[in-house]
Amino acid sequence: MSPTSQTLTAERILEATEEVLRRHGPAKATVVDVARALGVSHGSVYRHFRTKAALREAVTKRWLDRTTQVLAAIVAAPGLDPETRVREWLAALFAAKRRKAFDDPELFATYSVLTTETAETVVSEHIADLTGQLTEIVRVGVDTGAFTTDDPATTAVALFRATDRFHDPHYAREWELPGVEGEFEAVVELLIRGLRR
Repeated sequence: MSPTSQTLTAERILEATEEVLRRHGPAKATVVDVARALGVSHGSVYRHFRTKAALREAVTKRWLDRTTQVLAAIVAAPGLDPETRVREWLAALFAAKRRKAFDDPELFATYSVLTTETAETVVSEHIADLTGQLTEIVRVGVDTGAFTTDDPATTAVALFRATDRFHDPHYAREWELPGVEGEFEAVVELLIRGLRR
């Protein structure tokens, strides 16, 4: 099926935008490039995304949501005690960020630029989603007597901030250093000990 014979959807536009960003980078990628990749006019793209900024926000959100979805599965996983859930959630976040940085470095660099542009909206929402997931884990830990805290939401934000080095893209160069996994495990162990009743 040729690109023009398929129905143009927001999802198809976002897929094409990701490929264009991978090839050209954020500075050179244009809506015209995206339209060309899809075999449509740029006006067709603008019918789904009113501005270039809206398109960039949507493609950034899509990229960040992939991590959120992986972590949501851990929050919802049956049979995990809260301590294991915190460990697995933090480890999955670190692994997801490392995969993004090392499996596709061009796209990671592109998204590092885009997340800076959209920090007030998309990135803030992403962080709120992640800390919301951690809050749920901590709340269950308090309810079952595994954790002690008067404020699960504040504790979740503290956990998230205490592990910034292992998920904030600003630290990506450190994620390849020898011993980083051991450092991660030591930080997580310290945090878990602080949570225990």
